[in-house]
Amino acid sequence: MICVALPGLVISSEQGQLTGQGLEGVYRAGRRLLSRCRLRVAGREPLPSQARTTGADQARFVGTLRTPSASGPDPDVMVERSRHADGTERITLHNWSPRPLRLPVEVALGTDLADLGTIASGNAGPDLPASVHDSGLRWSCADGSATVTAVPPPTDALASAGLLRWVFQLPPGASTGLELRVRSDGAGPVRAVGRGATNPLASAQAAGDSPGATALLRTSIEDLRALLLRDPAHPTDTHLAAGAPWRCGLAPAEALAAARMALPLGTRLAAGTLRTLARTQLLGAGPRSGMIPGPRRDAGPHLPPGCTGTEATLLFPVLLAEARRWGLGDQETEELLPAAERCLTWLRTAVGDGTYVHEPHPAGPVRCETQAHAHRAALLGADLLDACGRPGGDGLRQWARHLRAQFRQDFWIDGPGGGRPAAARTPDGRPAPHLGAAAAHLLDTGLLGGGAHAPGLLDAAQTGHLARLLGSPAMDSGWGLRGLAAKEAGHNPFGHRAGAVRVQETAVAVAGLAAAGYEKEACSLLRGVLAAADAFGHRLPEMYAGVQRTAGSAPLPHPAACRPAATAAAAGVLLLTTLAGIRPDAPAGTVTLHPLRSAPLGEIGLTGLRVAGAPFSVRVSRLGLAMVEEAADGLQLGV
Repeated sequence: MICVALPGLVISSEQGQLTGQGLEGVYRAGRRLLSRCRLRVAGREPLPSQARTTGADQARFVGTLRTPSASGPDPDVMVERSRHADGTERITLHNWSPRPLRLPVEVALGTDLADLGTIASGNAGPDLPASVHDSGLRWSCADGSATVTAVPPPTDALASAGLLRWVFQLPPGASTGLELRVRSDGAGPVRAVGRGATNPLASAQAAGDSPGATALLRTSIEDLRALLLRDPAHPTDTHLAAGAPWRCGLAPAEALAAARMALPLGTRLAAGTLRTLARTQLLGAGPRSGMIPGPRRDAGPHLPPGCTGTEATLLFPVLLAEARRWGLGDQETEELLPAAERCLTWLRTAVGDGTYVHEPHPAGPVRCETQAHAHRAALLGADLLDACGRPGGDGLRQWARHLRAQFRQDFWIDGPGGGRPAAARTPDGRPAPHLGAAAAHLLDTGLLGGGAHAPGLLDAAQTGHLARLLGSPAMDSGWGLRGLAAKEAGHNPFGHRAGAVRVQETAVAVAGLAAAGYEKEACSLLRGVLAAADAFGHRLPEMYAGVQRTAGSAPLPHPAACRPAATAAAAGVLLLTTLAGIRPDAPAGTVTLHPLRSAPLGEIGLTGLRVAGAPFSVRVSRLGLAMVEEAADGLQLGV
């Protein structure tokens, strides 16, 4: 059970006790401040009764116990523990017996002050010795120190045993409690970005026939807020960490993709993410000039690892162009335009006199999804340059036309049922014919003006064949889109990109299929992810096993998945807003709606979204008809 409000993080088991096993503990900025927190009341550990998250940053644990004076089998004391990501824990004792109780309470504490990476690799050391400090205990080592203070102060504090003790006198039916506060030495409480005035995300809500949709949007927004980080040098700029517990820092491609999917919640997150990454852009001469750097990423069993820096560089101008359509102001757009121009210059340089973007550049394979990213960046980048009065748009469009013509010849593999797109072409020109979720990016063409989507790399017939493939049992697991088709060599339902369901790619497929008019396939994938969300308490992990759904089954968690994850939480926003098909053009003062006519979730209303800098609400009826209920003054409904 993970409570997160970065830089604070608490990882607990469902038992409620922090035992120091595995990753359990209270963390701040990646360091474990407390690894053990074991509670005993009247000499016994409470019997766990219930554990649940009450928000992205909080968990509640309830236990019961029988005191020696209890006359029957019924527990007479309830113990409630409320644990928060900022390192605060409230312990409350309830006396349900008909007589007063004297309850000795002990809390055993300890820590190793290890960093998360060391703990994850199994190399954490033993507990450090404690010292009594104010109304609690203190630990220190060369890398830092931590304190636990208690309110009220303990009756006894034993440093050698790491124990704090109290004795409470509790009348019948009464309650009492204590609070533990875990802090780094010299640091105050964790001030989470998502809880302050700088929170860039609107408080949107969903209501209608599907309770799961309501819970998914609420939880997705809570998780996005919990993963927000500030740029330390520019605290007004916020971006998303990739996910907890493994990746609590900036991952450029994931941060851009999540900010793009979260555009219906406003453009402030997009602007902060773009400004933060623009400061990391490589400058000067050389083939990498203009790139947004990023690490390598596993690409599954058939291709070598890819470069997320390539994806981030191609996503940068796309996010800026689409943020402008959603309402990003002219001044912010102009400030970010030079960085976007450098990304587009890098693209043209990477292509050179050829047609394709090799990735990793320049000796790697020609990946299908990289060409989709590059084509979208060229068309939306050209649109952006034209709108801002900058040169270069015509050249980008000309290259995009050439890429489309060549891609349809080189990447389409004819075969039974109409064929399929190649996943890549190897450096010697051979096609890699395996079918995977990366092909869904061919349907994500990007938003132009007037509510129109940019043209795609595939023609209409090829798009139809791809839609049917993505909707086939080999790809649609019933819980979402498999990373690799079930019949392909190397398929592993737990494989990171070899068969596991990645929520981001499933959301991209749903939105792309809906935009292309393939509602049956889109609705099947949408229902699958919503069913998985129900099983995961509406907090979607970044991925889970692509095992086939059967009657009465549940999705299998992936042991290495981040949960919460920025892309999965933002995918929840994209999935639900796809139902209404919102396509804004704030500079033109219009918004167009293309709802799913089959209304797969029945009636749904989305309120508190942001379009053109103002609240926006839309309702989709059970007949699949959409109606705007709230919008910015002067915003007209397009056709």
